[in-house]
Amino acid sequence: MNKVSKIGTALCAIVFAACGQQGGKQPAMDPMMAAMNATPVVTVTSAVRESVARDAVYSASVQANVVNNIAPQSGGRIQKLNVEVGDFVSAGQVLAEMDRLQMDQAALRLKNDETELARVKQLFAEGGVSQSDYESLELAFNVSKSSYDNLVENTILRAPVSGVVSARNYDRGDLYSMGQPIYTVQQITPVKLLVPISEAEYTKVKRGDKVTVTADALPGRSYTGTIVRLYPTIDPVSHTFSAEVRVANEKRELRPGMYARVSVDYGAAESIVVPDAAVMKLQGSGQRTVFVLNADNTVSVRTVEPGRHFGNRYEILSGLEEGEQVLTGGHSNLKSGDKVEVKR
Repeated sequence: MNKVSKIGTALCAIVFAACGQQGGKQPAMDPMMAAMNATPVVTVTSAVRESVARDAVYSASVQANVVNNIAPQSGGRIQKLNVEVGDFVSAGQVLAEMDRLQMDQAALRLKNDETELARVKQLFAEGGVSQSDYESLELAFNVSKSSYDNLVENTILRAPVSGVVSARNYDRGDLYSMGQPIYTVQQITPVKLLVPISEAEYTKVKRGDKVTVTADALPGRSYTGTIVRLYPTIDPVSHTFSAEVRVANEKRELRPGMYARVSVDYGAAESIVVPDAAVMKLQGSGQRTVFVLNADNTVSVRTVEPGRHFGNRYEILSGLEEGEQVLTGGHSNLKSGDKVEVKR
């Protein structure tokens, strides 16, 4: 057999083999192609209407209820300092004493005026002096007493409120120069917080409302506060108004300057609620969408407006109706109009 005959025989064998395969069993489909052509299996749930708490959390700093700067009206030598920073003091407690020279001189003058007034009063009762002379001496006594009382108040410095000493700016023997106060006393039982609340809630809060206060520095603890004052103006930049919250703070745990969160309860309202797994965020925008299951087992993309996120659920303010079926699983690669199979 020559070379050409051999080539022809081989070609015939290939053709017959191909024909035999076409007449027999078809080759299996690629598993990847099969998966792509399969109907997606999804899970769904119904949008339900529930009562949703209308509370909001605001950030604020703890402040002393009262801050008093302790200092005399005029300069003088500091003779005594009785407390230190961090000490708790009571209202009326003596904190510092200034040089007593002027006070002692005023006390002597007051004593002389008191004695003279008593003598003239007796003479006036007997008709020995005129009424104008008596009234002149009475006025001099009253002036001396007022001057003495003022010097006592500015020589023996007392705490006007109960609180904690937060600053001491002088040492014993220093000459008070009317710059910084000698002491600063802050009342921390109670404390207050100025809470910036959105103007949209202006009509929803009132004096006497109870709030919950927590502080990052005191994990696991919460405190009950009361709204005691609503400021009458609204900030035109932030569109907020201030609500003053007072917390009793009997244990003195909250301290001025602490970062706190204030939770205000606005009651509850009926809203549509869905699992958060159903809500998707569009890339590059703030829009939120859900897939809604249609009667023919196709899906549609629906833009929704979410409200509060609590636990593993979202409140839906608009875009969904009660009872509509939303996809909660298997919808990551779907598009509007796709047909799906619901997993039961």
